[in-house]
Amino acid sequence: MVRFTSIAETAAGNRELVIQGRQEALANRISVCLSVCMVENEIFRALADPTRRAIFEKLATGGSNASALRDGIDISQPAMSQHLAVLRSAGLIREERQGRFVNYEVDPEGLTLIAQWLAKYRAYWPARIEALKILLKDMDQ
Repeated sequence: MVRFTSIAETAAGNRELVIQGRQEALANRISVCLSVCMVENEIFRALADPTRRAIFEKLATGGSNASALRDGIDISQPAMSQHLAVLRSAGLIREERQGRFVNYEVDPEGLTLIAQWLAKYRAYWPARIEALKILLKDMDQ
């Protein structure tokens, strides 16, 4: 048996599809935002440690293996491996195996995320500082 739908039923069905589509789009957007926030948290948590910052700064001058990275830093080989694993899981460095050795280098994608985070504040502060200058100038008069 063929069932015919009224215009009202069709409109109601279309409205439901639109609402469902909007809900899915919102859920996807929230998911992406949470994912980005989690990555940012991981990056800044990794760089919060002074030893990891020192390792990262050494790698910023060029790739190196774990033994060479330990030069000038008073830590054991297992501790160095753990610090490198944290930096790698945060997406700040990447590794490349060459035989028995593993070379590490800065991952540009991790730097891109840091630059994007900083860009938000780079755009925010100049306008605020200018407004403060105007306010202080008005207060002096």
